[in-house]
Amino acid sequence: MTAIAASPAVTATTAARCTSHRLLAAGVVAGPLYVATVVAQYFLRDGYDPTRHAASVLANGDLGWLQTTNFLLAGVLTVLAAAGLRRTGLAGTWAPRLVGVFGLSLLAAAVFVADPVEGFPPGTPASAAETMSWHGLGHLAAGAVGFTCLTVACFALGRRLRRAGHRGAGAYAVASGSLILAGFLAISSSAGATWGVLAFSAGIVAGWTWLAVTCARLAR
Repeated sequence: MTAIAASPAVTATTAARCTSHRLLAAGVVAGPLYVATVVAQYFLRDGYDPTRHAASVLANGDLGWLQTTNFLLAGVLTVLAAAGLRRTGLAGTWAPRLVGVFGLSLLAAAVFVADPVEGFPPGTPASAAETMSWHGLGHLAAGAVGFTCLTVACFALGRRLRRAGHRGAGAYAVASGSLILAGFLAISSSAGATWGVLAFSAGIVAGWTWLAVTCARLAR
């Protein structure tokens, strides 16, 4: 019996699908890895209180490299996920681009370290909030750009999904974008109050969950 060789077109298509699945898998992993690393630091870092301190401040102190690495890994994985979204052809034009910019903003957040805040690292006084360093401003700018892009990506893909008849998925995307936006606005206006920090954390988790769910759905 003679073996029948697969046609070049079929082989190329299979290879492309495998590549897309690997890229989308990065988006499934990025969020859980980021959140798990932050949660682990709650047990490792003295003085860190998630009801008072945003995760970004973890980049300060002796073990600050943990959060810096967390930002870098999450950024790289998110950029890969954006490439996977684009390759599927199902996420439109703008959603993958905006997710990619969000990934780049995470890389920028690793470079521009957030300023210490009251209580973290331990011994930081309340007066620390009265001034902002150049790298603190850079971190804030990166966050503003990144979360805006992720929010708009949710809205853009939500609109596309609704038009395609996937109303449930579309509504979920819009709801996720709304939570991300609300969380960023909350921490920007709460002056470090607990409700603002918790709302921001909830928005981050909503965004990462949306990315993971979306990538997993498109990888089917």
